[in-house]
Amino acid sequence: MPTTVGIVSLGCPKNQVDAEHIAYNLREQGFELIQDAALAEVVIINTCGFIESAKQEAIDTILEFCTLKQEKRIKAVIVTGCLSERYRDEISKEIPEVDAVVGLGANELLGEIIKKVLNNEGRINMYGDKYSLIIDSRRIISTETFAYIKIAEGCDNHCTYCAIPSIRGKYRSRRMESIIEEAKWLAKIGYKEIILVAQDTTRYGEDLYKDSKLPELLRELCKIDGLKWIRTLYSYPERITDELIEVIATEPKCVKYLDIPIQHCCDEVLKRMGRRSSEKELRELISKLRARIPDIIIRTTLIAGFPGETEEQFEKLCEFVKEMRFDRLGCFAYSQEEGTAAALLPDQIDEEEKARRADIVMQEQMLISDEKTGEMLGEVCEVVVEGFDRYAECWFGRSSKDVPEIDGKVFFTSKRQLSVGEYVFVRITDVMDYDPLGEVVEES
Repeated sequence: MPTTVGIVSLGCPKNQVDAEHIAYNLREQGFELIQDAALAEVVIINTCGFIESAKQEAIDTILEFCTLKQEKRIKAVIVTGCLSERYRDEISKEIPEVDAVVGLGANELLGEIIKKVLNNEGRINMYGDKYSLIIDSRRIISTETFAYIKIAEGCDNHCTYCAIPSIRGKYRSRRMESIIEEAKWLAKIGYKEIILVAQDTTRYGEDLYKDSKLPELLRELCKIDGLKWIRTLYSYPERITDELIEVIATEPKCVKYLDIPIQHCCDEVLKRMGRRSSEKELRELISKLRARIPDIIIRTTLIAGFPGETEEQFEKLCEFVKEMRFDRLGCFAYSQEEGTAAALLPDQIDEEEKARRADIVMQEQMLISDEKTGEMLGEVCEVVVEGFDRYAECWFGRSSKDVPEIDGKVFFTSKRQLSVGEYVFVRITDVMDYDPLGEVVEES
């Protein structure tokens, strides 16, 4: 009987792609993959280690499966991902129940590591070179109505609050041919929506081709038969060029949606963050996007309580949110991460105050989101069907305005039976808790 393995992937979509590569490699080596990790013999936890809340989730998950191991319900617990890359010695020391701690550069060796663990060869710590992480190998897609494509690994931006460059290494793009080949494969097996991810998608190609090639990549992907929605996440504002805006505006398959993490609006704070945009440039970019693509959805993320952020600067951030009326927004309390430049800055703000400021920003955004959802009443939008809610007795899915697992959903009724992955037109008739409600119409 083959050894059964369960994979638990935490954190961002980029981490999920890594987990899909791991799953494919293990299956090819004869292991049996179990969807419910608690029922497997060996559990691999692919961790996130970006900010404090993500680290705590990872630790809680590790401890949960170590308890199952102590109860002899599973045989081994293996930890990989960003947390194991960042805290190599600490995990082994603080959680001795873990059987193996594996760095990003050793993911290809997980099959061998599992065998050693089950042969009682003792605790294994194996890391390898993080630049050995392969991002263009085959994988088992774990999502149903869409698929991520990682177009690059690592980061060169070196924002002062971020540990990703030290965890993941320098920015390195995939060759365009590799990405196009993978997109064609995804379309061939039935995926109609692909989502491009990287630490900074707008930097794509600078290392390989000496110029940003995201616009060209998008144009090539739009030529692939079978693809319907092509979405790009993690686009840095200073690299959103007129050429990129034009591609999104004119290519029908490019959804009119941009995820632009700006983090703040005050020049002084942005400078301390190591960001390269100014408030003036951010305002001009948002204005340009909305002028050229009137129906564009703009999502952003903000950090409240960054070291030295004054009450006046925070109030300015709140006013900026009110004025810009972002369609989607997430605001996070600053997380003081060891090993980052910002962790050493003076005037650190206490946890309670940081949380208070983040909550205030989100309350402002909730009012905007409520108004924007209300503006959808009477609209007909195309929605991909994701499932049926037995309790609410209606279908649910996403429009092109919604990123999976981040944004909201559309709930709707239908007079006919639908299939997951089917695209339907829904007329919005009501709103509930910021989510639009509607009914399927047979034509737009």
